[in-house]
Amino acid sequence: MNYQAVIFDLDGVICHTDNYHYQAWKQMADREGIYFDESINSRLRGVSRMASLEIILERAQRTYTAAEKEALAAEKNEIYRQLLMNMSPADLSQDVAATLRQLKDAGVKIAIGSSSRNAKTILRQIGIFDWFDAISDGENITRSKPDPEVFVKAAGILGLAPSACLVVEDADAGIRAAHDGGFHSAGMGDACGNDEATYSIIAFHELSDIVLGKRMQNGPVTE
Repeated sequence: MNYQAVIFDLDGVICHTDNYHYQAWKQMADREGIYFDESINSRLRGVSRMASLEIILERAQRTYTAAEKEALAAEKNEIYRQLLMNMSPADLSQDVAATLRQLKDAGVKIAIGSSSRNAKTILRQIGIFDWFDAISDGENITRSKPDPEVFVKAAGILGLAPSACLVVEDADAGIRAAHDGGFHSAGMGDACGNDEATYSIIAFHELSDIVLGKRMQNGPVTE
């Protein structure tokens, strides 16, 4: 089928900031004397900041008050925001840029559906903030993925029903959110092959054939 819009997760789909998140959480955890490694970090993908903090605090040697948790989350975010200043248009791959342009040229609306409160900063840093018809992010939602709120609000801004939109995600929590919100989805990265995804893709440019109706649902994964 043809889709009128594509709603993209940001981190791991449009660009990659995983390492910046890891560095920021690692600095915060080290200062608190809390064990944190890449295995724990992998559990944080697609999860809100406060929910991520709760996962990290599972290894803490003491209990933190709500105020202390807020302070730790704020500390992590400040470190992360400083690291994001290192991003530039060089962090946008040619494949992503070319595919986004192709979709826009075909009259397809494009939107961001990200739980991050730093989504707009990232988009500005990599030079594509003005490309998107809608941005739904951590600033306008109260429930993070796997709740579908972020995608539902993006579709609402676009003035479209979920059935007219394709969600692109690299995390299982995002695929679950899309499924529960009534959206078709394309799973890539860690979500490639997710049973709830309508499509599985490896290369970003595969989206063009999907969105423009040239590839059937549950088509083969491109090698």
